[in-house]
Amino acid sequence: MGMSAGGGKSRATLSEINVTPLVDVMLVLLIMFMVTTPLMQQGIEVDLPKTSSSGVELNEEPFVIVIDSNQSMTVAKTKITMAELRPKLKAIFETRKNKQVYIQADRKVDYGFVAEAMGEVRAAGIFNIGLITVPKDK
Repeated sequence: MGMSAGGGKSRATLSEINVTPLVDVMLVLLIMFMVTTPLMQQGIEVDLPKTSSSGVELNEEPFVIVIDSNQSMTVAKTKITMAELRPKLKAIFETRKNKQVYIQADRKVDYGFVAEAMGEVRAAGIFNIGLITVPKDK
């Protein structure tokens, strides 16, 4: 009645992939990355002043000098002194095309210290200096 032409049982290989373990592993990895990513952001806590000006569009990664409330400066995640600022900037910007520096100073820092830092930046040959602020709440 329903006989096969080969006369015996056919043994076809099962070529389907079981994706359940793969999905389980991917979900665990996704959860791990979602939990650990916010913990990876490190930085210096700076209380920025608030202004009513709008932001500036940037084409490349800005060069930022961070001055915290203790008047310690950080350039590219390295703490430096005021005496080291000018030679370090000259060395960094002698090959850079975009000669622009942003200063991110805490609102508690003395104005004279920020002005002195700006003077060192200008003495290094960089005349395009910006100050980073936070917009005021309306």
